[in-house]
Amino acid sequence: MEETSPFPGIDVSWPAGTQILHPGSDEFTDATWRWSIYKPPRFNAAVIPESEEDVAKIVKAARAADIPFLAMGGRHGYGITLGEFDGGLAIDLSQMNTFSVDKANGTLTIGPGVKLRDITGPIEKAGYALPVGSCLTVGVIGVTIGAGLSPFQGLFGLMIDCLRSVRLITANGDLVEASDHVNSDLFWGIRGAGANFGIITSATYQLHKAVNNAQCFTINATYPADLKDAYLDVLQTLEDRIPPKLAIITLYNWDVDSDATQILATFIYCGPGSEAFQIIAPFLDLKPPNLRMSSVLYSQVQHTIPIGAETPPGRIYDLSSANIRRFAVDTWKSTFNKFDAFCKANPDARASSITLQTYSNEAVVAVPNDDTAYPWRDAKGDFIFFMAWTEPGNPVEESANALARELRLDIVATSGYPDLSVYVNYAYGDETLEQIYGKDKLPRLAKLKKEWDPDSVFKYHHVLPTEYP
Repeated sequence: MEETSPFPGIDVSWPAGTQILHPGSDEFTDATWRWSIYKPPRFNAAVIPESEEDVAKIVKAARAADIPFLAMGGRHGYGITLGEFDGGLAIDLSQMNTFSVDKANGTLTIGPGVKLRDITGPIEKAGYALPVGSCLTVGVIGVTIGAGLSPFQGLFGLMIDCLRSVRLITANGDLVEASDHVNSDLFWGIRGAGANFGIITSATYQLHKAVNNAQCFTINATYPADLKDAYLDVLQTLEDRIPPKLAIITLYNWDVDSDATQILATFIYCGPGSEAFQIIAPFLDLKPPNLRMSSVLYSQVQHTIPIGAETPPGRIYDLSSANIRRFAVDTWKSTFNKFDAFCKANPDARASSITLQTYSNEAVVAVPNDDTAYPWRDAKGDFIFFMAWTEPGNPVEESANALARELRLDIVATSGYPDLSVYVNYAYGDETLEQIYGKDKLPRLAKLKKEWDPDSVFKYHHVLPTEYP
């Protein structure tokens, strides 16, 4: 049954059967909640399609009425450019959450509502693996189209390297397919800048055979401030020696029990513990006071590492980042010291943290740089500045953002890159196009934007231009 439009003065011919959800209702709240409430988009109404046909009809109706819309899967996008969306329609894709594993062909096909936590078990049961990330609650397609960084990327490459085809709804409401064989230019752009071209309603991946019978070895260790220098010195020795089976996640955070800043280190090894110990022995020789080790299945890795825990939605998470291709340990030490001083001076922001992700890029650089739109295949890791405070309007926001900008500049100065380079899924929103998409990729990306979205309908997540330069 067609409902009254929530957009005053606009006559909208919504598809028959479309239920329009209004602010103030529980259904609207459920359809628009976000992981981060920092500078969020604001909606006048929401809809929940159940099929790609529904999505196409809703897009056509919204375009005809000149109503802006924003499609959402896992709702973990946090760049401040999303806050420029004000007063339009939320398209909640959460009900389009079906997926299937084709064991015979080693493929996975998913809808846009599928989250990482949904697929790892079925993939593992079929004898395969996919280079998924560390957070359980993100939408798989949303993560993929930025590139899909992963603790497993040393073995399997990026998620975009496993992507074989997509179906998407264009800005005109048309359903198209894209792959290496159909709309291949569009498929190139989707793999690195996919939020700019349409609403992906289905994605198919080529899976990899599981390694070590899908057994992984994980180690979590804490290093207090007096071991910080020694830990980072050891990490630097692995700059060009992180094996494909290993990923190391280094987290600076405030420990409430010791009332001090510490390093929480996570080692993920896709192999037996005996091999892992040989590689990370120097870290263990530092005798961290807290140590937890476990051999787990691929599907349980995110459950055993702190960064994989399900962080509560609906809180302030203010993130920015910088890629690195050089291990500059002195800068990393000063970053710890500045973060420590900030936490001591600002108790309301002690939920903040800094994450350094260092993965092998062996399989990533094995894919020719021109094969996809993603520009940073030579990165050896990235810093994520994760600023958080207690409530909106807290004056600590200014200090937190100032620290994040200062630390980002510090990292860039010794990153090995001539300028800031940022993984688009971690982009804050104040970066240049070149810093996100890479100068060499932008002419082709702009041409694709002009072809597939000349009116910039999809413009709220680090929008591409239609002309460059």
